[in-house]
Amino acid sequence: MSNSLGSDASTDGIRIEVVPEYLPEYSYPDEDKYFYGYNIKISNEGDRWAKLLGRHWIIINSRGDRQDIEGEGVIGEQPELEPGGVHEYSSLCPIDTDWGTMEGSFTMKRDDGEEFKTAISRFYLAVPKDAMADQV
Repeated sequence: MSNSLGSDASTDGIRIEVVPEYLPEYSYPDEDKYFYGYNIKISNEGDRWAKLLGRHWIIINSRGDRQDIEGEGVIGEQPELEPGGVHEYSSLCPIDTDWGTMEGSFTMKRDDGEEFKTAISRFYLAVPKDAMADQV
């Protein structure tokens, strides 16, 4: 993975890779509004079908304020992954500090009805140092 702020975790054959980035064009540092984008790649490296049912995000800003977000699917979809299948999507996260973290889990379902959670390892939302210099 090329982004050292990202994460990579596998649970029961489902691999979740995350690459975050700061989005200066949507951010207003003078108003404590920072936007980050993140690309998620979900790969079924196991030998069983799986469907993504829901998500749980834990977002923590640099002051330690925690926000939990739960919901169905991802960006309005509940992708189904055959063995070897991949689903990618991008989303946004606003926070009120120039750095923070995200982590969480996806709830998945097998064809026999078994549900399990896949870990999404902690990744970092951070304004690059060169972007901070541009704001001074």
